[in-house]
Amino acid sequence: MSALTIVLLIAGVACLVLGAEALIRGAARLAARTGMSSVVIGLTVVAFGTSAPELAVSIGDVLGGGEDAGSIAIGNVIGSNIANILLALGFAAAIGGSLMVAQRIVRLDVPIMIGASVLMLIFSLNEQIGRIEGAVLTVALVVYVTWTVVSATRGTAPTVVSEYDEAFDSEHLAARSAWSDLGFVAIGLVFLVAGSQALVGAASDIATSLGVSDLVIGLTVVAVGTSLPEVATSVLAAIRGHRDLAVGNAIGSNLFNLLAVLGITALIAPNPLPVATSAIQVDIPVMIVVAVACLPIFADGHVLNRWEGVVFLGFYAGYLTWLVLDASDNTLRDSYGDVVLFFVVPITTLTLALIAVRARRRPTIELDERLIETESAD
Repeated sequence: MSALTIVLLIAGVACLVLGAEALIRGAARLAARTGMSSVVIGLTVVAFGTSAPELAVSIGDVLGGGEDAGSIAIGNVIGSNIANILLALGFAAAIGGSLMVAQRIVRLDVPIMIGASVLMLIFSLNEQIGRIEGAVLTVALVVYVTWTVVSATRGTAPTVVSEYDEAFDSEHLAARSAWSDLGFVAIGLVFLVAGSQALVGAASDIATSLGVSDLVIGLTVVAVGTSLPEVATSVLAAIRGHRDLAVGNAIGSNLFNLLAVLGITALIAPNPLPVATSAIQVDIPVMIVVAVACLPIFADGHVLNRWEGVVFLGFYAGYLTWLVLDASDNTLRDSYGDVVLFFVVPITTLTLALIAVRARRRPTIELDERLIETESAD
């Protein structure tokens, strides 16, 4: 592994972050000029924009050829979805405090995310994801986006934070020309393409030099790199007080990763995407468990607390530790697996069950408290 590889890796991540930021700004302003509401902009353009690095890297991987082409793409989707929840939301909650969770996310978006994650596992059972599966995911993407736009225009979608209204008011748009917005989109796309090529190339070199599979590199280096826009957005949103934006950003990005990134990549790939046995047995189930865990935690008062964010970060560190031990075939791997299986899993399951019970009882408790207050007032 040469110094040039490290430079390409850092440059690739930087280009992806800058490209995503430019693409989001330009596309959102263009959408606003067409008369789209801030709700639609937030739920579609911004959500897709933050998933643009994952899409660029995955497409670059499958079109780059090679014997293991597609392994980085699979690992990227799985790893990014795990990182968006455990890393991005973990940091945001730990640093910014309690994050607000909209009812729509609990009732609609998280269940859809769980369903799409399970669908990916089903599609992967034959150790590959082909064009038919990609077409199914892409159609699901179109249905989801269409429904979101329609529901938003009818006023049934949640209100996006006021910063969108402030950012795209008429005076702000009048100060800039449409050509400048197109320029942002073009620059964003150029940076995304260049960044994806640099990151995939550097990741492949690292995998070769360390003797690590492309899947592991996709689950770690590439996944964290392409998740940086989500991490930065969620953390900054929490610090600036937009605590509802952080959760929506992470969940929305996960949905687009599963439906758009995986779907479009499988659809245009020359060959079916190969899915390693280890991904079917470990990594995809971990992704599903993380998605399922969001339901009781988010439903508990519709808040992600600081201590829960710290727990998320701890689980992500534990997951990365397992990947390192497994990839290096370390003698501690079996002992570590036993600790996770017989200690961490039961405690986590019990904790989630208690949180779920408390979340179900909370509406009744709050109703009783309101009745007591009413009776006291009378």
